[in-house]
Amino acid sequence: MKLKDKINADLKSAMKEGNKLKLQTIRSIRASIIEFEKSGSGKELNIEEELKLLTSAAKRRKDSIEQFRNAGREDLAEKEEQELLIIQTYLPKQLSVEELRIKINEIAEKIGANKKEDFSKLMPAVMKELKGMADGKIVREIVVEILEKG
Repeated sequence: MKLKDKINADLKSAMKEGNKLKLQTIRSIRASIIEFEKSGSGKELNIEEELKLLTSAAKRRKDSIEQFRNAGREDLAEKEEQELLIIQTYLPKQLSVEELRIKINEIAEKIGANKKEDFSKLMPAVMKELKGMADGKIVREIVVEILEKG
């Protein structure tokens, strides 16, 4: 099922349930989809574009959570966390730190990246393979850690 169809089905479901937070979150995702379709870029909403759209929405929530916590607004941070959980249901399963280490080590071995200078070679390869499965900040930290051991 395409993301657009799933979003529309979940939107109806959230309306029937009366779940305002879920409804609001799904509407924001739907708005992003509509914005993409009307952007005139000529691109079709494929799986890669869907992933990019959802990852971007999740990243915005994570940034907001951090900013609200720094401002002492725990109530708003919790709301953003709940929205993030809803968005993550549409994303592929997120890998644990240990799973990431294993995958990144495999990729590093495959492309022969084993020193700090190989960062610009390893990071894009890792992000391409693990797209949507992990937070970029965590991936970057692990890549740096692995290359420093090298």
